[in-house]
Amino acid sequence: MIGLTEDDGAKPSRLRELARDIFAESGTLCDALHMEHRPEQEQMARAVAAALAGDTSLLFEAGTGVGKSLAYLVPGIIHAVDQSRQLIVSSHTISLQEQLEQKDLPLCRRLFKSDPAGAPYAEFKSTVLVGKSNYLCPTRLSHALADRASLFADADYAELQRIADWADTTKSGLRHELKPPPRPEIWDAVNADSSACSRKHCDCEKCHYQRARARLRTSQVVIVNHALLFALINAGGAQAQGGDRETRGVLFPDDFLVLDEAHTVPEVATANFGLSLSSYGVDRALKYLYNPKTKRGVMKKHGGPAGQQLVVDALDAAKQFFDFIATRILDQRAIVRIREIGVAEPMLDGPLGALSRLLANVADKLPEGRDHDEVQEQKQRIKGLQAGLTEWLTLGDKGHVYWTERSGRKQTIVSLRSAPIDVAPELRKHLFGCGTSVVCTSATLAMGGTIEPFAARIGADHAEAVAVKSPFDFERNMRVYVATDVPLPSPQEAKLALDTLVDYIRFCTERVRGGSLVLFTSYTDMRAVAATLEPEWRKAGRPFLLQGADLSRTELTQQMRSLGNAVLFGTDSFWTGVDVPGAALSQVIITRLPFDPPTHPITEAKCEHIRDAGGNPFNELTLPDALIKFRQGVGRLIRSKTDCGLVTILDSRVLAKTYGREFLGSLPTTEYERLDRKNREQVFRPFP
Repeated sequence: MIGLTEDDGAKPSRLRELARDIFAESGTLCDALHMEHRPEQEQMARAVAAALAGDTSLLFEAGTGVGKSLAYLVPGIIHAVDQSRQLIVSSHTISLQEQLEQKDLPLCRRLFKSDPAGAPYAEFKSTVLVGKSNYLCPTRLSHALADRASLFADADYAELQRIADWADTTKSGLRHELKPPPRPEIWDAVNADSSACSRKHCDCEKCHYQRARARLRTSQVVIVNHALLFALINAGGAQAQGGDRETRGVLFPDDFLVLDEAHTVPEVATANFGLSLSSYGVDRALKYLYNPKTKRGVMKKHGGPAGQQLVVDALDAAKQFFDFIATRILDQRAIVRIREIGVAEPMLDGPLGALSRLLANVADKLPEGRDHDEVQEQKQRIKGLQAGLTEWLTLGDKGHVYWTERSGRKQTIVSLRSAPIDVAPELRKHLFGCGTSVVCTSATLAMGGTIEPFAARIGADHAEAVAVKSPFDFERNMRVYVATDVPLPSPQEAKLALDTLVDYIRFCTERVRGGSLVLFTSYTDMRAVAATLEPEWRKAGRPFLLQGADLSRTELTQQMRSLGNAVLFGTDSFWTGVDVPGAALSQVIITRLPFDPPTHPITEAKCEHIRDAGGNPFNELTLPDALIKFRQGVGRLIRSKTDCGLVTILDSRVLAKTYGREFLGSLPTTEYERLDRKNREQVFRPFP
């Protein structure tokens, strides 16, 4: 079981008292650390303390600059230490995880050490939780080296040896440290995501994952990301850890949870509570058992010719099945919703069933030990693939929407997907029905001025909801411009609209000395504008950064910070989580209002669900989602008290459509100016 040891002698809670004393105007934060008193931060800290003390849930919208990380970390750490429980903090972005680990938690230690009342909490332990497959397992590596003749082709030895050389020097054993990244098919054989990596088989002093588990068991603060959080919840969460359906907690027995960047929770949970199978994943799973080309794999050692032939049969069936999906269903569109049972023959069912039965027989004949556990695990993996394919072909869950799509850089991977149409019941059960406190916070939870619609969407119907505004002076430090002469989106005006976007982006970026973040809603538009402007900027020596090129989002953000005057083009994921304070981000340009495409199967199914219940999909789903994303995009600009800059909206629907006032009303400043190509030279005024 992972979790702190039950402590019958838990201390009486001083949580509310300490939270009040630390965040008060003359409290420890101000007196000892000389930080500015923020009334909004104090209000949030006291609300979090009350929720934790009562094991209740809280939704708290905290505008940029409130200092929400400290407002939940400080009371959370006090509560975790006093009650011998674990605080789980989940974020959506890597940048926030890094901020929590490298900046905020060390600040909490300094805070507690600065005052005798906080001394008992100064030595709290924390760890970052990452998935098992990210860790190298020395035990599996040593067995892979010993069995390399049966597992790997000669051409793979060099890669295996490169991992082995790195294993001699790495401290953490985490995959991202190895450059270039290991090849997936080789890493599969040596990572910790296997029953062969366990306390039974591994030396806990040497195994990176087992050491991480040991740290996890003794940590009061555990940092995780939303995707892993929901993957672990989907695997059973606290109930699986505690072995009891009545176990209180979300991930681990008796824990409590803070979800930062909580506006992304519905989307991430929807993705993780559904089905995801791909042609690439099935091919990798089967070739791990036996690769006909290299004649290597688990079946080389345990399955014999009959077992190897079963894998070959399954590989042939998989190719036929996914080729059929690609050529018959995905021939015209990259994403297609599946509405009827039996769109393809279950040609994989027989081969996978035969393979899982053989693996079961092989496992039964092996003595207890690593090989037995490995084969048993592979049997479960094959059965899981078989069950997933059956569910997809039969549309097995009536509450889910099913679709298929092409994915991968070359769009050659066929993926079979499903997702819950309404994720609220799942979250109500797995988060807010776990008998423990769950705190959701973000700068953007409210829709149309109220948090209640978001609460209903995530199943937090009975949670307290509070919103406080940012302490920043947006009226003084932010100028908003709305272009009135950009054609409205329509097929007939597409070329003119694109040319107008190019013209405005060129104009705005030329007049701002610092950096500009240009947010798109379409990859096609982004690439088309980039194709025109990138050569101009390169010739002029202006740094240009483009999402989807060679750098990750984190690397692009770091580049923008360091360059100082870069132009960064981004789509979906760049509307949220990008944090570039100072002049390096002096302008945000919004090319289009961020409405989700109504044709995506998830959006389409949700709209049908709302319509069937007598509701209005645009007002209840499309507009609220766009407003939150819009607020997030605008929120990239002002990241500190001294920041100033411009927001330029190149979508005249905010003026032409009735719903436009909702977007203008969600701006953090009440003033905006209209501009067009005739008056913009006079109207557009960058900060010095």
